[in-house]
Amino acid sequence: MFKLTSLNLNGIRSAASKGVEAWVAQHSPDCICVQEVKAQAEDVHGRHDQLAGLRGHFHFAQKKGYSGVGAFTKHEPSEVIVGFGCEEFDAEGRYVELRFDTPQRRLSIISCYFPSGSSGEDRQQAKFRFLDALDPHLVRLKQSRDFILCGDINIAHNEKDLKNWKGNRKNSGFLPEERAWMTKLLSETGLVDVYRHLHPETTDDCYTWWSNRGQAYAKNVGWRLDYQIATPGIAEKAREAAIYKTTRFSDHAPLTIHYELPI
Repeated sequence: MFKLTSLNLNGIRSAASKGVEAWVAQHSPDCICVQEVKAQAEDVHGRHDQLAGLRGHFHFAQKKGYSGVGAFTKHEPSEVIVGFGCEEFDAEGRYVELRFDTPQRRLSIISCYFPSGSSGEDRQQAKFRFLDALDPHLVRLKQSRDFILCGDINIAHNEKDLKNWKGNRKNSGFLPEERAWMTKLLSETGLVDVYRHLHPETTDDCYTWWSNRGQAYAKNVGWRLDYQIATPGIAEKAREAAIYKTTRFSDHAPLTIHYELPI
C-alpha cells in the first residue's frame, strides 16, 4: 500500500513550529507533497530538507518568502523534474515532479501549487494564464506516463466543495471559468479527482481550507481546495481517503489517500 499526503504548509518553518514533523512521523506516509514552502534553499537545506526521515525535493520561488513546493519521500526517485516549462510560473516555484520509473511502469508524483486570484484582478489573470499553461502539459504527460498530481489547486470545483457556495459565485476559487477549467480537465483528459472518486457526495467533511476570519474553522465554513488528481489506472487503485483536522499545522488540512500501488 502506498500512502500519499498533500498539505499546504503556509510556510515550512511555521508548520515545523506547530508540530508537523511529529505528525508525519506518527502517520508515516510514503510521500508527502507540500505547497507554500515560503522559503529558499538556504533556509531549508540542513534544517528542513528532511521530514521525519523522508528526503525532500523542492522547487523554490525566486521571490523570498513566497510560494514554493516540495515532495518528501521514503523512496528514491529515478528522476526529479523542477518546473513544467512555463517561464512565468516556474519563477514562482509551483511544480516539482518525482519520477519512479521501472521497466514495467512509468509513474510520477507531482506537488503543484496553483496561484490564488483573491488578492486582485492582476493575480486572477495570472491564475488564468497558469491554468492555460498547465492544461496542455498534463495532457502531454498523461500520454506518456501515469501520475498523481497533489496540490493546493485553489479551486472548489462544485457546490458541494464549499460551505457558502451561493455567496462565492463571483469570488476567486469558485468563478465559473475556474470551475469550467476543472470540469474540462477531468472530462476531456480522463483524469480523476481521487477524493471524489472515493467520496462522490461528501459535503461538510470534505473541506481542506478555512479562512482565518470569522471563526471559519470552528464553524466549519470551509472549502475543498486540496486535491489528488490521477490518471485513471492509478485512481482505480485508490482504497481510502482521509482529511486530518485534529491538529492544525496551517490554514489547510492534510489530505491522505492510500493506493494499492507498489513503489
